[in-house]
Amino acid sequence: MVLTGIDRLEKSWPKELKGLRVGLLVHPASVNKKFEQTVNIFLKSKKIRLKALFGPQHGTRGETQDNMVEWEGFRDPQTGLPVYSLYGHTRKPEPEMLKDIDALVIDLQDIGSRYYTFIWTMELCMQACLENRKSVVVLDRPNPLGGLAIEGTVLDMSHASFVGQRPLPIRHGMTVGEIANYLKNEFYPSLNFHIIKMQGWKRNMYFDHTKLPWVMPSPNMPTLDTAIVYPGMCLFEGTNLSEGRGTTMPFEIFGAPFIEPDKLIKRLKEFKISGVIFRPVFFQPTFQKYAGSLCGGGQIHVIDRNKFKPFKTGVAILKAVHDIYPEQFSWKEPPYEYETQKMPIDILAGTDRLRIEIEKGESIKNMEEWWTRQSKAFQKIRKKYLLYS
Repeated sequence: MVLTGIDRLEKSWPKELKGLRVGLLVHPASVNKKFEQTVNIFLKSKKIRLKALFGPQHGTRGETQDNMVEWEGFRDPQTGLPVYSLYGHTRKPEPEMLKDIDALVIDLQDIGSRYYTFIWTMELCMQACLENRKSVVVLDRPNPLGGLAIEGTVLDMSHASFVGQRPLPIRHGMTVGEIANYLKNEFYPSLNFHIIKMQGWKRNMYFDHTKLPWVMPSPNMPTLDTAIVYPGMCLFEGTNLSEGRGTTMPFEIFGAPFIEPDKLIKRLKEFKISGVIFRPVFFQPTFQKYAGSLCGGGQIHVIDRNKFKPFKTGVAILKAVHDIYPEQFSWKEPPYEYETQKMPIDILAGTDRLRIEIEKGESIKNMEEWWTRQSKAFQKIRKKYLLYS
């Protein structure tokens, strides 16, 4: 069995931080191999004095169901500790939030996609801790998609936002600890920083190889299957297409009221994308886009996840809908994730080139060539910060 950072806490806690005051950034998936909450483990520890809790998007308890819904801090009724929201009026811890702690511990389950905001909340915490002379400890967890494959566009800093603050490919193939290692060494070299590594994790492991419990890291990430398709399907948040929120299979189901499922699936088959079968479906979301309306579209069935390219798949679907329904398809207008000027699709992709080339009718083959060059170039940087073989 793989042991995560929280499973190795007692044996691996930094000696220089023993007995110091600690804040803890957590969410519902912050559990050990026995489903014990990280908060409870910290409260029982004799090496740590827990003084405050912090929560990312969707909250410490997963209380905000939908995307881009802010939440307010509160005092935890069970522990009496202050709980600070990092997805509300502030996303970066303020000095007042850090005044009673010596170190901030981060225990977040990421899902392996650059758009997923937890890693950027982590970076903002690293910034704040450097500025306020606090230490940072990252408890590492698996990348659910493994650590081998990378895919997709690399962020151009002119399109930096809360869904991508630093250059990373969409599917980055790094653990949260490895991303923190990259951020620390590239951007915050003087930060007092520690990683409690995993034990037993290998780069070829998908999450279901680890024998660890899957707990939803956010309300619309119910399963590993969701995480596998997410690197491509999150792009739909930048369009008028439903990404399946409000259904029991978010990101695996997609569509809109104007789509004829059989027509779309026939077009998608022409792309001959490996590792996946598209099935025509009708669905009716209960919330978010097209709530209560009948949508036509498709479902993604991944039949070989080692051959499946999620980003290419998402782009292929967008291209197909754009080409078949040029009058009905549209890109979402800002604001989106605290960005009020740039197009949501551009900040998701980390570039405007993807949108422009879809609009111009560029082939999937030609588009894949340039984003593959980008991700391969990033591998040279990434290699320096990997912690596991």
